[in-house]
Order: sequence, then structure tokens, then C-alpha cells
Amino acid sequence: MSASGGTKAIVAALAANLAIAVAKFVAFLFSGSSSMLAESVHSLADSGNQGLLLVGGKKAKREATPQHPFGYGRERYIYAFLVSIVLFSVGGMFAIYEGYEKIKHPHAIEAWYWPVGVLVFAIIAESFSFRTAIKESNAIRGKQSWKEFIRRAKAPELPVVLLEDLGALVGLVLALVGVSLALATGNGVWDGIGTLCIGVLLILIAIVLAAETKSLLLGESAGIDEVAKIEKALVDGDTVTRVIHMRTLHLGPEELLVAAKVAVEHDDTATEVANAINAAEERIRAAVPIARVIYLEPDIYSESAAAAGVNPAKSPGGDGPGAEH
Repeated sequence: MSASGGTKAIVAALAANLAIAVAKFVAFLFSGSSSMLAESVHSLADSGNQGLLLVGGKKAKREATPQHPFGYGRERYIYAFLVSIVLFSVGGMFAIYEGYEKIKHPHAIEAWYWPVGVLVFAIIAESFSFRTAIKESNAIRGKQSWKEFIRRAKAPELPVVLLEDLGALVGLVLALVGVSLALATGNGVWDGIGTLCIGVLLILIAIVLAAETKSLLLGESAGIDEVAKIEKALVDGDTVTRVIHMRTLHLGPEELLVAAKVAVEHDDTATEVANAINAAEERIRAAVPIARVIYLEPDIYSESAAAAGVNPAKSPGGDGPGAEH
């Protein structure tokens, strides 16, 4: 994966969620708390999600084939999208159904010490998992805010784990409040309300994850900084004089495709142009190591053609950063 940190955070979350899921389910059996049942299913779904992320990371490492010449890097995006579906259906919708049933048919919580004790244990365990995800994310997010990091990250694993852990912690607090109010008032409706709130929370997180991973699946360009580095690396001021237009596309979190039309001098020989293109490719890979697939087309710069701009019908994606100079 994009870093050992991503895998470390996933494994930490997986271990925490498996232990918590078992503890929550035992607490549900002894107490009959719907919040505990919803939370146990939530933790089980999260465990499955982390398993999906690990499988996606492994499948993405497969070698390219004639049928898939650019490799399988996007497998990670597909499995991250599956995580959002599981979180929505198994976690969110089940919790809403269970909460509705508990509100409609409330019953008192038995053996209160089971759900309270397990929730406290779960909050502590999830806090350690969340701390690991934050620590590993800080190593790569730089000066980005957390919102920017989640929206712009090309590797989906850490944003997924971050949102899952955050949702788990908030859900545990909601469950603890619901159980506490049910015990204090003797009214099991509060337990159902807490469960309902957990379901709404999970669905909101699932929607955010689905929106972000859908963008990655459709194909995102390189970041602004990477585009600037590539453009700077392309032009040597001698043989390659300018970038006429350029497109970038992430084939996976750590693999970038670069396609550009560059201007060369009209009196350069074919050998000089070929050497200039090869040199430009080397400069790009040195500036942006993840730029592994590079296609450069030499052309003669025309001011009239540049003034007319790129024809969106002939250039997928229309005008973008670095389209005309």
C-alpha cells in the first residue's frame, strides 16, 4: 500500500474491531440492549471492511497483463468503494431498523454492567486504533487540513480507516448515552434512540466515503503540486521549449500516467528530438517518481493554435491545469 503506515493502521483497526465485536455481542446476549446489538454489527462490518482494504491492496500489486496493460492499481479504489456500501447497508441500515424496532417495542436493559463495561472497553480500544490512524496520516498529509487530506488523498486506505474509527468512537458515545438514559429512566426507548442515531451517523459516513472513492474510480489527475513539478521538468529551454497541453491520470495511488504535447524547435533533427523526449521523461520521473507511464508528443508551437485553445471534443476532459501556455 501507499506506505507501511496504511497497512499498520488497517491491521490495528482490524484487531480492535474483532475484539470489540465479540465483547459487544456478549454484552447484548446478557443485557438485551439494542444499542449493543447495533454496535456489535457495526464492529463486525468494520472488521469486514478492513479485510476488504487488505484484499484490495494485495490484488492491486498484480502485474499488468495484455487485457489490463496499466495494471491493477485501481483495485484499491474498488475495494474502498465496497467498504462504503457495506458500511451503509450492513452498519447503517441495520442500526436504523434495530433502533426503530426498539422504539416501537421498548424493553428494559438487563445486567446493565455488561453494556456499560463493554462500551468503556470499546472506547479505549477504538481510541488506540484512531490514534494509530492519526499518527500514520500525519506522516503523509503534510500541511493539509484533515478535510483536505480526506478529499485529496489518492490512497484511500487511511481516509477510510480515519472515518471508520471516528464514526466508531462517536457511535460508542451515542450508545453509552442511550444505555445510560435507558437505565436512569427505566425507559428502553432511549436505547432505541441511541441505536437510531448510530445508524444515521454510519449512513452519513458511508455517503462521504462513497463520494470520495467514486471520484477516484472515475479517474483523478495529479495534484496541483505534482502538475507544476511535471511541467517544470518537461521544459529544458533548449530542445523542449514549452508545454502545449498536458493530461495526467492516476492509474492507482502510486502510479501516474502523464500525456503531453511539447514544443520543439522546427530545425531539430529526429535524433535530437528523440533524445530530448527521453531526457524529459527522465526529468519527470526524477521530479515525480510515481509518474511511471509517460507519453510525450513533440510538435511545433503555433501561436494561432494556442490562441484557439484545446478542443474539448478532441481532448477528453477539456481545458485543465497546464492546458495551454
